[in-house]
Amino acid sequence: MGPDFTLEEALMARGARLIAGVDEVGRGPLAGPVTAAAVVLDPAAIPEGVNDSKKLGAKRRRILQEALSASAHVAVAHASVEEIDEINILQASHLAMLRALAALPVRPDHVLIDGNRIPKGLNLPATAVVKGDAKSLSIAAASIMAKIARDAIMEDLAQQFPGYGWEGNAGYPTKAHKSALQDLGVTPHHRRSFAPVRNILCRAENQTPDLNK
Repeated sequence: MGPDFTLEEALMARGARLIAGVDEVGRGPLAGPVTAAAVVLDPAAIPEGVNDSKKLGAKRRRILQEALSASAHVAVAHASVEEIDEINILQASHLAMLRALAALPVRPDHVLIDGNRIPKGLNLPATAVVKGDAKSLSIAAASIMAKIARDAIMEDLAQQFPGYGWEGNAGYPTKAHKSALQDLGVTPHHRRSFAPVRNILCRAENQTPDLNK
């Protein structure tokens, strides 16, 4: 069983007309931004096959991205590596969600947020939905748009910083990525607040000779 429109229909029955699904991708990687998308589906034109992005292949995601771009209101936003390191990954992911909602061309009547927390500062009626991308078509659509946008960023960064495998691992801590961190060092796009990166920086600092001695 995939996601359906039950949550949205219940809200519509209570008078909500525009319902936004919001999801983020990129909490776990060691590198790159965290990306969020907000999607307001047209109930009369929901593309066939919308599902949690993790359950779809790249080709299917691309087809659905094009269909969603044509039929729904969509906005994508990011929080940078610097923001992640400054305010922590949870707050940064919520910041990206707020930015995505603010960038929508319409103001939703209600927001369905993937996860168990509603971002602070959200001035719209909202419901947090645990495992929302497996339950709500609006959140699943947002998961697709966010993943495609972030993957494209990481593929571009992989060209600039070869060797870390970002074109395949999207910055996640795979064995090859962690090995490259040891061999090639930390880039400006690595999250310094994440333990594997922080530990390498600490080791490098301890190995630097003190020229004042």
